[in-house]
Amino acid sequence: MKKNRALLVLGLLLIVGLMLAACTATGGDIQNAIEQAATQVGPTVEAAVQEVAPTLEAAATELAPTVEAAVQEVAPTVEAAATELAGGAATEEPAAEEPAGDMMSLAADCDAEGYTGLFKEIAAIDPLTVQFSMCAPDPAFPSKVAFSAFGIQPSEWLESTGGTGELLEHPIGTGPYIVDNWNRGEELTFTKNPNYWGEPAVADTLVFRWQTESAARLLELQSGTVDGIDNPAPDDFETIQADANLQLLERPALNVFYVGMNNTYAPFDDQLVRQAIAMGIDRQRIVDNFYPAGSEVATHFTPCAIPNGCAGDDWYEFDPEAARELLAQAGYPDGFETTITYRDVVRGYLPDPNIVAQDIQAQLAENLNITAEIVVMESGAFLEAADAGTIEGLHLLGWGADYPDMTNFLDYHFGAGSSDQFGEHFPELTDVLSQAASLAGDDARAPLYEQANNLIKELVPMVPVAHGGSAVAYLASVQNPHVSPLGNESFAKMDPGKDTFVWMQNAEPLSLYCADETDGESLRACEQTVESLLAYEVGGTAVEPSLATECTPNEDLTVWTCTLREGVTFHDGSTLDANDVVMSYIVQWDASNPLHVGNTGAYSYFSALWGGFLNAPPAEG
Repeated sequence: MKKNRALLVLGLLLIVGLMLAACTATGGDIQNAIEQAATQVGPTVEAAVQEVAPTLEAAATELAPTVEAAVQEVAPTVEAAATELAGGAATEEPAAEEPAGDMMSLAADCDAEGYTGLFKEIAAIDPLTVQFSMCAPDPAFPSKVAFSAFGIQPSEWLESTGGTGELLEHPIGTGPYIVDNWNRGEELTFTKNPNYWGEPAVADTLVFRWQTESAARLLELQSGTVDGIDNPAPDDFETIQADANLQLLERPALNVFYVGMNNTYAPFDDQLVRQAIAMGIDRQRIVDNFYPAGSEVATHFTPCAIPNGCAGDDWYEFDPEAARELLAQAGYPDGFETTITYRDVVRGYLPDPNIVAQDIQAQLAENLNITAEIVVMESGAFLEAADAGTIEGLHLLGWGADYPDMTNFLDYHFGAGSSDQFGEHFPELTDVLSQAASLAGDDARAPLYEQANNLIKELVPMVPVAHGGSAVAYLASVQNPHVSPLGNESFAKMDPGKDTFVWMQNAEPLSLYCADETDGESLRACEQTVESLLAYEVGGTAVEPSLATECTPNEDLTVWTCTLREGVTFHDGSTLDANDVVMSYIVQWDASNPLHVGNTGAYSYFSALWGGFLNAPPAEG
């Protein structure tokens, strides 16, 4: 069968060749043209023609009109190619370069049952234009697309990795640094991107190292083996400031530390129990004893520096007697047993996890007669368990601003697309948040965020404890140092006075595919090598152009059109185009996409900030 097909194809090619020869014959001498073509193809084709002649004759009769039209269209190109293969020189101008391939797009039905996402369509309009159509207005769109979880990588690279595997350790971005080598457990090395579209990095090499102990990080800095460290201990601030060889840059407290509860596990399925715990923890004592200058007790989940962050009523005052009465009403006059789960990783919102956990443990026993066992988990496993909603007791976690908007704090944690960290969603809260997110202007949003903050206080999915002050320290010899309120320091801008800049942070990155990561250590590493459509200004929160020169909305903020910067190349030498942007987004958006794999597959940022996935699997239970 395969032989007959091959012979048929070969015979059809002969017919085309004969017709081309006929088309190019002069003086109507078609017979001579046929004889010439037959002589060129040789005896083998003649034998093949004899074998399949009946089939060819029928096929030729059926296809004649189509073939003639095709011949007229492709004759010049085929003739030029035949001349070149015969060793001659083409007499026609070379064919024009074929246009770019199909532009990618993906669309959703905003009214489909179960779909909660904000995206209606993501489409590549042309090689340098991407259009995002929304199911509802989204004034925070620029701040969201500037975030590193939505970094752009080549579509071909995403496909070749299957959306996981090598993608987790070797991102291909457009940033000022290229990932060179990741020696797991030791260090991560970047090299300078020689073809960077923007201002090139100062240092030729960037090295990330990590150390969980604050004191050990400071010793490394004092000895000069590193150029900068993150989150020095609160007690070390004065030591650093007094050392002429060091410099301390304090970071604004755009974060929150909280004690989380999951409402699908008893006794935290009882709102009275959650309210009792909210009243039974002396949060001022924790801040006074364990936090650095610049920290404050959280009156609301969101820091007051974020517009509308502190709209509505302040949090509960410490009142252990009223807390015990609530526990008794809930049926726990003698308290109960539970756990306090956390990861031993220093963060700006939690400068000493172990000491704070022990203090909360002691307060629960003293104030509420609750016996809590401390459980310490590995960082990645802890974050995965929290996202999946499988931590049955209390858990200690926090949040640092990714961009200065209420959606980053409230929608991520309590919105329709948020994870199962606190258990089942509260519809009254998700509805208000969806309405608020669709409004432009802080004044217009204020009444809804006041309502949302009051609902959070009433429902108590968690207890906000503190907005933690933190800092970064550098050698005094480092020029152009800065600290970012978002924790996304750009090391390409800093000059260590030598070829290599060494940075030491609290923990090792979990992976370098930050579409599927939420920890700050991973995000900071990704930000050196992968870029997003827009960016935050260095050391600040204002949004500025990056891979897109602009993203402009229509009048009602339901369509955002982004124009890509021309001539930007990825680290593999390929050129950035609109399809790369669309692919980078849809592998996160579409839960049924075969590349929707990542590290854990949670894609928490996408779901929380963009409202939910397309083709999301049905909820369990």
